[in-house]
Amino acid sequence: MSGPPTSLPSIDVQEAEARRSSGGDSPPPLIVDVRERDEFEEVRVPGVALVPMSEFANRFAELPRDRPLLVMCAAGSRSLAATGHLIRNGYDAVNVTGGIIAWQKAGLPVRRGRADPDEGALPSS
Repeated sequence: MSGPPTSLPSIDVQEAEARRSSGGDSPPPLIVDVRERDEFEEVRVPGVALVPMSEFANRFAELPRDRPLLVMCAAGSRSLAATGHLIRNGYDAVNVTGGIIAWQKAGLPVRRGRADPDEGALPSS
């Protein structure tokens, strides 16, 4: 019996920002944006890693395993699929409900326009 996962760990955008900006001993969570590059260029959360869904199956293994991953997209459906895939592959991943749309509505920081060449790059280990 297969079907959509019944419950994947999810947090809202305020919790995602709180987890990301809280100083602690362990490495901070990494926000992973699974939108496509053109969406990313339009508006994005500063400091995220971009792994578009069109490349996700081939690139998810590049993501760090030593820190939690907070997965987001535009509204939450692509990130839910990506979160499920990551969890099934042993990652500590959480879906960010509402995605960039909710992030902007909450008044959280964003960048707009052409991205810097290294913006969206995965962190070096």
